[in-house]
Order: sequence, then C-alpha cells, then structure tokens
Amino acid sequence: MTKAVAIQGVQGSFHHIVAQHYFGDAVPLLECLSFDDAINSLLNKETDAVVMALENSIAGSIIPNYALIDTHDLHIVGEQYLDIQHHLMALSGQSIEDIQEVYSHPMALLQCKAFFKKHPHIKLIEDKDTAEVAQRIQKQQLKGVAAIASQLAAHLFELEIVAKSIQTIHHNETRFVIVKRDHEGSITEGYNKASIKFELEHKRGSLAAILNVMSDCQLNLTKIQSLPKIETPWKYAFFVDVTFDTCSYFKKARTLLQIMAEDFKVLGQYKHTK
Repeated sequence: MTKAVAIQGVQGSFHHIVAQHYFGDAVPLLECLSFDDAINSLLNKETDAVVMALENSIAGSIIPNYALIDTHDLHIVGEQYLDIQHHLMALSGQSIEDIQEVYSHPMALLQCKAFFKKHPHIKLIEDKDTAEVAQRIQKQQLKGVAAIASQLAAHLFELEIVAKSIQTIHHNETRFVIVKRDHEGSITEGYNKASIKFELEHKRGSLAAILNVMSDCQLNLTKIQSLPKIETPWKYAFFVDVTFDTCSYFKKARTLLQIMAEDFKVLGQYKHTK
C-alpha cells in the first residue's frame, strides 16, 4: 500500500487529478510547491511515490525533470496522460474586463498565449502553481486577479469560471509519470514501454547506430530528448522512450545498447497507457 504521494502543487492541481486517477481518491497527498521538494520527500522516505509532469503536447518537454529522475537514480513505474483544460477563474461577479492580473505557472501561461493576446489589458505574472493561485484568490479575497487552473480547483476553492478552455490548442495533453525510489516489484512480464538514458561518443554515426539497433529489435521510439552534460561541454545525454509488443524485444535491445552506449541506464519499465 502506498504511504503517501507527493505532488507538485496543491489540491485541485493537475498533479492532484493524476494522483487520483492512478492511486485512487483516498491516497494521502503531500503538497509541494516545487519538483525538487517533491523528490526530496521521496528520498527522505516521507512519501512512497511522486507524480511528475514530463511533457506537454503544446509546450514540449519539462527538461529539468528528466535530470531529477536521472541524478537521483529514481525509477519510473507508470505513466498517465491527462487532457489539460485550462479555465480562467476569479471571485464571483467579475467579467474578463474586470481582470487586471493573472498569476499562473509558466507552462500554463505558455499554453494560453493566444487567448491573452486578445486581452492586452491583463498583466501575466509567473507563479509556482496553478491551483495554489486559485486557493490564494479565495483565501485573500483578491478582486481583479484571476488564476488559470482546473475545473476541480474552481470547485474546491469556490471560484467562478470567467472563460472556459482558454488553451491555444483545444486538444492539450500532458504526460505524467509515477516515480519511486526503486521498482519495488512493479515490473511484470506485461510491461510494453521503457524509458532509458545513455551517452554517446562525439563521432559521426554514433546516434544512428543506436537507432538502427532499436529498429532491428522492433522497438518503436516515441520520444527522444537530449540534455547537455554541464561538466563536459558539447557532450549530451539522451533520454529515450520506446514501446514494444513483447518485453523480449526490449531485453534483446538492452543487451546490445549496454555494450554500444556509455552510461546506459534503464529509468523505468512499465505499461504504456496511450
């Protein structure tokens, strides 16, 4: 049984929604205002798992989170895709013309860029969490201030939705992963997705050779993300997600990649949910 789950944000956040979907409504939550705090709670054994966003279909990868998983030798044990509907909310009785400032997470502001171009009188201010802003508006009774958050946040903090689904692209998904200290028996023979990390020599064709091995072993590459190695200029680590029909395909590829690549690491083996 999971002791507690750390989320970035407060109740009503999208991380909260994912935790409910994955673990159930009754799971105890630890609210953290940064991913670093969430990871530290896991390392200190205050929690058994962290819900962490990794990429968004509009705004792209959240690169620092890849580094957090890798640096602390953590393991991805599951994933969840969530349809992100951003709603503009404020204290009741206000219209869009009454809103002077919007505070929200930078990723949410980026996803709603086109909407705010139509309302240039609104000042956009980056904040730590979408739902925490909604909570603050209610707590401090802030008029003329709005949050971008989920429908759950509007319900929990009794705010009125001024504008619905204001994200630039209507179909807006974020991929979240469930991260633990170790696999804890979560790997079964039924897994059909893996997240890996490796480095390569800086020479012609090195990445192409790796990709050919993946193809030959019938792995489908669903994500590749490079991250610079700070201590070694112009050298990169690659974070890759692959899916496959049977785990025997991945086992074969893993054996070869361990020989071909530098610092090869399996970050997680789990079931694909998409």
